[in-house]
This record gives sequence, structure tokens and C-alpha cells, in this order.
Amino acid sequence: MRKAVLYVFIGVLIVLTAACGSSKPNQLHYQVDPLDAVNQNGDPVSLSDLKGKVWIANFVFTYCATVCPTMTANMSMLQERLKSAGVEAELVSFSVDPERDDPEALKTYLTKFDADFSNWQVLTGYEFDEIKTFVLNSFKSVLVKDTSSDQVIHGTSFFLVDPSGTVVAKYDGMQDTPYDKIIRDAKSLQQ
Repeated sequence: MRKAVLYVFIGVLIVLTAACGSSKPNQLHYQVDPLDAVNQNGDPVSLSDLKGKVWIANFVFTYCATVCPTMTANMSMLQERLKSAGVEAELVSFSVDPERDDPEALKTYLTKFDADFSNWQVLTGYEFDEIKTFVLNSFKSVLVKDTSSDQVIHGTSFFLVDPSGTVVAKYDGMQDTPYDKIIRDAKSLQQ
């Protein structure tokens, strides 16, 4: 009898160890749609360029009077922490106001936050309706123009995308951004 209990205990322990060892994030399963854009340098960018890479996305615009400065500062902090931890991940910020956010404006904006453009791109060069559909389909997030101002209402999450182009997790990009968790999750996708 004792042997049977011991074997059951060992079996449970093996199952738990295997489950805990598999710590890749799989909270979400959103496939990212194709999108052609230009980056802060005016260079053409296709999201297929990111295939095989781990990346973290968010949505901003340069005229934002509310959440974007905080989110961009948090993304900058994330970039620093990723580098310190030796974790390779691309950062991709999508402009949700492409009519006003040309490449030069976006580059100037991110420079204020000490962005390192070696692994952080900010994209524009599409129509508002195109990015609105893209954000809804790929990230299940709403994007609307505020009819009472010149602002755009958008989500404040950071999204982790795996090398196959699937969104696997999202995190608060505004308050209490979980930098350590994002870094652990990004690292787990590289293994």
C-alpha cells in the first residue's frame, strides 16, 4: 500500500513539475493580421518582418494629452530592463493617429523618452480605418476618435507577441506595469 501511495505521489510530482516548467504565456491566442507601414525613419515595414522574433506592442499618438506619455515612459523603462536582463525583444508602437503622426513627428516624440531605435520602431503610414480594424482584429482592442476633441481613445495595454505572430499575453502599460513578468514571459518565448 505504501508503495502505491509513493508511486501516486511521485506521479503527481512529475506532472506538477512538468506543468510548472512549461511557463510560456498562453493567456491569449490572437493572430496578428498583416499590416504594411513605415517606421520613424520613413522605411517600409511589414509585420512579416517580425516573424521569428518576440515583440511587445502598444498604441500611442504624439498629440495624446492623457495616457500616451506615461505608456511611452513605461515602454522606455521596459526597453532598459530588457537590455539589462539580456532578453531580446522588439518593441513596436503603432500610431493610432496616422494622419498627424508622420515619421518625423514619431521619431521626435520617442526621442523625448530616450528610445533606442535599435529594437524599438514606431509605425504609421496607414489610414485610420485600417489601423482601427487592425487593432480590433489583432489585439481585440477598441480604437475610436473622440468626437468632442482631437484625441483618439485607445487601450493602454502592452501586448506580448510570440515568434509565430500570435499575441499570447497582455499587461497593464499604464499603472504598475509588471516589468519582471513581461521580461520572464518574453524570455520564455525565446527558448
